[in-house]
Amino acid sequence: MGDRPDVPARVLRRLDAIVLPLPEVVRESAWVGVRWRVRGATIAHVFGGEDQLLRIVFRAEPGEVLAFENLGDPYFRTEWGSNVVGMILDDRTDWEELREVLTDSYCVQAPAELAGAVDRPPAAD
Repeated sequence: MGDRPDVPARVLRRLDAIVLPLPEVVRESAWVGVRWRVRGATIAHVFGGEDQLLRIVFRAEPGEVLAFENLGDPYFRTEWGSNVVGMILDDRTDWEELREVLTDSYCVQAPAELAGAVDRPPAAD
């Protein structure tokens, strides 16, 4: 254990490209790492852990949280709220999948009039 690593600039650029085009999203420094918010509600928060792993947390529909937890690695459950899911970011990260979950997170957190303007991936049956 030790200090938390900074989030690499290349990761921030990729995340910005996913999240910043969504209506009214702002990026800001957080207590550790960086977060993206819409009207004060956090969509995603990326940070380095004391174990040197890079993590991102995001919001999911309540019924999907257990599904993410059951998927296991790279997903994990957090203690930060009933609808918060975490994901380890590393060389295996599927950035298209991450785009989908962050878009969904935006739609969970954004006011209905903003979320309704976003193209969401079709729900899996």
